[in-house]
Amino acid sequence: MPELPDVSVYIERLSALLEGAELRAFRCPSPFLVRTFEPPMRELVGRRVLGFRRLGKRIVWRFEGDLWLVLHLMIAGRLRWGPAGAAIPKKLGLAGFDFEQGTLLLTEAGTKKRASLHLVRGEAALRAFDRGGVEPLEIDVDEFREAILRENRTLKRALTDPRILSGIGNAYSDEILFHAGLSPVQRTAQLKTEQVERLYASVRSTLELWTQRLRDEVGDGFPDKVTAFREEMAVHGRFKQPCPVCGTAVQRIRHADNEVNYCPRCQTGGKLLADRSLSRLLKADWPRSIDELEDRQEERSKSGLPDPRATKTREQTRKKAAKTPAKKSAPKPGGA
Repeated sequence: MPELPDVSVYIERLSALLEGAELRAFRCPSPFLVRTFEPPMRELVGRRVLGFRRLGKRIVWRFEGDLWLVLHLMIAGRLRWGPAGAAIPKKLGLAGFDFEQGTLLLTEAGTKKRASLHLVRGEAALRAFDRGGVEPLEIDVDEFREAILRENRTLKRALTDPRILSGIGNAYSDEILFHAGLSPVQRTAQLKTEQVERLYASVRSTLELWTQRLRDEVGDGFPDKVTAFREEMAVHGRFKQPCPVCGTAVQRIRHADNEVNYCPRCQTGGKLLADRSLSRLLKADWPRSIDELEDRQEERSKSGLPDPRATKTREQTRKKAAKTPAKKSAPKPGGA
C-alpha cells in the first residue's frame, strides 16, 4: 500500500503536471470505484484542478466549485501517466482522467477492488476521511510521546494505527522499528524516555530518507514503480536475507494480510517472535531464539533433514487446498 513517502511524491508530481489544468473527461469502466453519487462525477468535467494534498494515505484533489475528490489507492491501486486519450488497461484499469496535456490512469492489481473515489462538496466534508492521527513529520518529540503513549499497543500496531499517526503502514513501520532497534511487539506502555526519543528520531529520519530517495528516483518523470518491497530496505520484504547491520537472517511473522519483518539480534535480543499459526503447529519444535534456530539449521544441513518450519508450511498449504472445492471446467465448444 502506498504510504506517506509514496503518496507525497505522487502529489508532488501530480501538482507539477495538473495544477490549473481542466479535466476534459472522466472515464470509469469499473462499477466498484466511485463510492459517492452526490455530487455526481460529471460535475468535475470542465473544472480546473486547484491543488492536491495528502490526507493520511489518501490523495485529495481540489477542484473549482469547492469540489474535493478523495482517492484511496489501498493495497494495489496505482497511478500512471500517459498521453492524452490513453486507453484504460482492460484487465487492471479502473479509470482515466483526461486532460489536454495527458491522461492519468488509475489501475488496481488483483480481484478485491478496494481502491475508492469519493467526491464531496466543501472542505468541511473532508473531516469524514480524517482518522485523526497526527502528522509524524509535523510534530515535536513531546507531541509524538503524547500520541504514541495514548493507548497501550504494540509498537507495530501503534505506528500503523491511523488514529495515532498519519500515513505510516506495514512497510515503513518495519523500517522505522529496525532503525530504532526496537521490537515490533514491545508495548508502548513499556517504553522508556530514551526509547521514545529514539523511535521519534527514527520515524522522522526513515520517512524523510525514503521521501527524498523516491523523489530522486522519479526526477521530472512520474512514479510508476511504486511498491512496498524495495531492494534497499533493511528488513521489510527481506525474509531470510542477511541483516545489513549484523548479518543475521531477517525473520517474519504473518497475520492475515499483514506481516512483520525484523532482525532478532538487533531488535528482540535474539528472541524469535512466534508466528501464531506456525508456532501452534510446531509446538515444542518452535525455536525460542535465533541461536537455537541457527543451531538446528546447521544440524539439519549436516544430516540432510528438511526444516520443519518449511515442512509445516507445505502441510498447511496442502490442507487448505484439500478443503477448497475444485473449479468445474467449462465444456468445450461442440462438446457433449
